[in-house]
Amino acid sequence: MLQKKSSIDVPLTIGYHFTRLVMAGVFIYASIDKIIHPDLFAEAVFNYQVLPGYLVNLTALILPWLELILGACLLINRWMAGASALAAMLMALFVGMIIFNLARGLDISCGCFSAAPDDDPITLLTLARDICFLIFSLGLAGLVFIKNTRRVR
Repeated sequence: MLQKKSSIDVPLTIGYHFTRLVMAGVFIYASIDKIIHPDLFAEAVFNYQVLPGYLVNLTALILPWLELILGACLLINRWMAGASALAAMLMALFVGMIIFNLARGLDISCGCFSAAPDDDPITLLTLARDICFLIFSLGLAGLVFIKNTRRVR
């Protein structure tokens, strides 16, 4: 038996796929340069001055692959509950790190989309961009929750 879709299903579906694809592109694009240049990304991670020395290289090696896998999950629409929650948590962490370093007045590279130490310095514009991505991630997590609760009924 076919169920009639409510008038709100179409905008929710469009919003779900739009935010999913945007965040997939963001995470995949962000991971590529970091994977290619792990030494430069390790320097960017070190410059944040928030991790003990023994975790810098480990973070520089794992985080880009985590971003790539997360972006792939979002792109292929798999494991969305975990992927959307992880995306929101990572974006909240990134926003927190940017706010922390802006407050400390450190003049460092974001390391967000390029591992080069001179590219993409942390500014209020960087913060605004990442807050937009955080809002997208939280929205996606909310849409995944709505989608999953409707499916259970």
